[in-house]
Amino acid sequence: MNQLTSSTPNKRTFYTSMAILAVMYFVFGLVSWVNSILIPYFKIALELTTHFQSYFVTFAFYIAYFVMAIPAGLLLNKVGYKKGIMYGFMFMSLGALIFVPAALTRQYSIFLVGLYCIGTGLAILQTAANPYVTIIGPIDRAAQRMSIMGVFNKFAGIVSPLIFAAVVFRSSDDATFALLEAGTLTEIEKNIILNDLIRRVILPYSVLAVFLLLVGIAIRYSVLPEIEASEEEPSETNPLPPARKSLFDYPYLIFGAIA
Repeated sequence: MNQLTSSTPNKRTFYTSMAILAVMYFVFGLVSWVNSILIPYFKIALELTTHFQSYFVTFAFYIAYFVMAIPAGLLLNKVGYKKGIMYGFMFMSLGALIFVPAALTRQYSIFLVGLYCIGTGLAILQTAANPYVTIIGPIDRAAQRMSIMGVFNKFAGIVSPLIFAAVVFRSSDDATFALLEAGTLTEIEKNIILNDLIRRVILPYSVLAVFLLLVGIAIRYSVLPEIEASEEEPSETNPLPPARKSLFDYPYLIFGAIA
């Protein structure tokens, strides 16, 4: 049976590791909650005609969690957790970088590809981060540490839309939106305004791409302890459980899915 093992960190390593995990959970919230403001932003700048189209932002992002649920675990077991975290940040960096050609061409489909890549990286990171929170300190305080990480995640959820709005939107945008809604602009004038509006994401997402890449590399070579999968040998006092070959061998999984 595969078990997650790690040496118990000293006090300095513990606090440094907690800080690293706090940064990771802040990033989780930063890139996730900004989607709430991307939806109306894309609806205007990309001329999405229905709410159904705009909600593909959420779909493209979160479908990556479903697709990567199993591959993320396999990747981490293959390359190691710290290297897997770096790969996760690289995927997110790539997704943020894809926003540049998407904005230059004003193509919604390219934005969705970028969001999917960000979601893929985030799925890998969250698969790696949760075990770290559990094993980084005393097991009886794991729930407390998870609550602390949740605070950083929710704080990022509060500030990320504010940061995006401060960087992307301008005080004159109300008048611009009124002009677009009035329908009095020529096609050329409208395209100039929309191109300017959508290209405002280039700088913040380029900075985000560099930031994510640097954070991923820094964590890879940080003091964060590696988590290793070890094989547990069967014994008379600790026999291996019988092999399960079907989903129906996991009744709690079935009941959980139904719930």
